[in-house]
Amino acid sequence: MGTVIFDISMSLDGFIAASGMTPDVGMGEGGEALHDWAFAGDERDREMLEQAGARLGAVIAGRRTYDNSIKWWDADGPTGPARIPLFVVSHGMPDHVPAGGVYTFVPDTRSALEAARATAGDKDVGIMGGADIARQYLHDGLVDEISIHLVPVLFGSGTPLFGDSWIEGHVRLEAPEVIATDAATHLRYRVVK
Repeated sequence: MGTVIFDISMSLDGFIAASGMTPDVGMGEGGEALHDWAFAGDERDREMLEQAGARLGAVIAGRRTYDNSIKWWDADGPTGPARIPLFVVSHGMPDHVPAGGVYTFVPDTRSALEAARATAGDKDVGIMGGADIARQYLHDGLVDEISIHLVPVLFGSGTPLFGDSWIEGHVRLEAPEVIATDAATHLRYRVVK
């Protein structure tokens, strides 16, 4: 069984999307700066992205992430031509699901993880996008690693990754693996179980 990795880009002040997020502006006003490292970074950024993608067997996202991203993802999903299956945690089916898409809609986080693990086999399961979904998986002790791409930008407001009162106790992490580039500081933490 592969590793369950929560992977996300974040501003230095802790936001995973800028203010003004809508389906037409999925990352908020100017929020696309959080993904510049993946598209315009240097060779180390691209190499890291390719290595992570090669290990990925399934992805999990929340419904808000789906609704705000489907316009750009279309049938192939967030992994593009790799077409890695995406399990969307949702209480219902959206009005628009692209024909031949990689999407499966599941009612809760546990069902999503079970289905993603079964699909991924020995490969990793990625939890992407959405502070709520990340906090649920972390709260339930279901995340093995946290990968944060810390981007040198301050938003001042937006969607915070970690808010108040989302977990009881502490989540302990091992010392990070750090890769620093001009576009981002990539931090990878193992969760202490």
